[in-house]
Formats: sequence, structure tokens, C-alpha cells
Amino acid sequence: MRATEVRPSGIERTFGENELIVSKTDPRGVITYANDVFLRISALSEDQALGSPHNIIRHPDMPRAVFKLLWDTLEQRKEIFAYVLNLASDGAHYWVYAHVTPSFDRSGRLLGYHSNRRRPSQPAVAAIREVYARLLDEERRQSRTPDAVAAGMAALERMLAERGRTYDELVWDVTDGGAR
Repeated sequence: MRATEVRPSGIERTFGENELIVSKTDPRGVITYANDVFLRISALSEDQALGSPHNIIRHPDMPRAVFKLLWDTLEQRKEIFAYVLNLASDGAHYWVYAHVTPSFDRSGRLLGYHSNRRRPSQPAVAAIREVYARLLDEERRQSRTPDAVAAGMAALERMLAERGRTYDELVWDVTDGGAR
């Protein structure tokens, strides 16, 4: 099953304030571990999740530019925090506040990625939806995926420049402004 085969149902799913969604991937983004919260919220069985690309839960309303930024940051061997809209295998959607970090062995060789996701506050989701809507508008004007990614990245860079913020600072602003 691929995320592109699943249609969003419009039903929003959430998880407990004290729960963490945890997953690990290999360097290519293929899931090697998923905790019980990940499986429950994504409506995937362990067999469906393990060995699948992490983008199996990609929601079509999530800007491609954010994923480009995420992968670019991870390739620099840096961590990233991001708000992400995901799509469960049954069509439900759910928002997460993700912290993704590269994992290395003792010699510094990349083993893969580890992600912890928390439930974001509603004010934070409302704020990030506005940002993502602008990126999606730019991306959807393009007919080719590479052009959509480039347009979304350019829109994000303009937006950050207008605000005098980095992406990390924007995420922290949204998080602090949306504190529970």
C-alpha cells in the first residue's frame, strides 16, 4: 500500500498529550522500527509499516518543500523540528510536531534516522496551516514535481526573509505561540 493509493477522508485523528509516536528508518527512509502509537495512529500493521518507505503516511496537503528542507537538513547531519500533516492508511489525518535526528554508529557512519512526534497544540497547527497553505498554493501552480518543490522552497525562503526568521526560528515561534 502506498500513501498515494489512500484518499483523505477528512476525519482527524489525535493521540494522547503524553504519548510519543516513534519510528526509525534506514538511510533511505525505509521504516525499520515503529512503536505501538505509530501503528495505532497510522492504522498500519507492523507488517505493513516495517520495510515501507516512511512516506507511506505522506498527506497530499503537506508541502513538498517542507520535506525537501527536512531531507536537506538531515543530509547535513543536523536534527530538525517540523510540523507535519500525516495520512493514515484508513484515510484519517493527524498532525504531529516531529523531531527527526540522524543516527550514527561509533565511527560516524550514518545508520538511519530516528523520529519522535508529539501531539501539537491547536494554536500551533492553526498557525502552521497558514504557512503551509501559502507553500501549497505555489506548489500546485506547477505541473512537474521538481518545479513544484522549487516553487515551494522559493515561497518558503521569501516568507522567512519577510519575517527575518530561519525555518527553525519559525517553528519555535509557532510552538511558543501555540503553547498549551
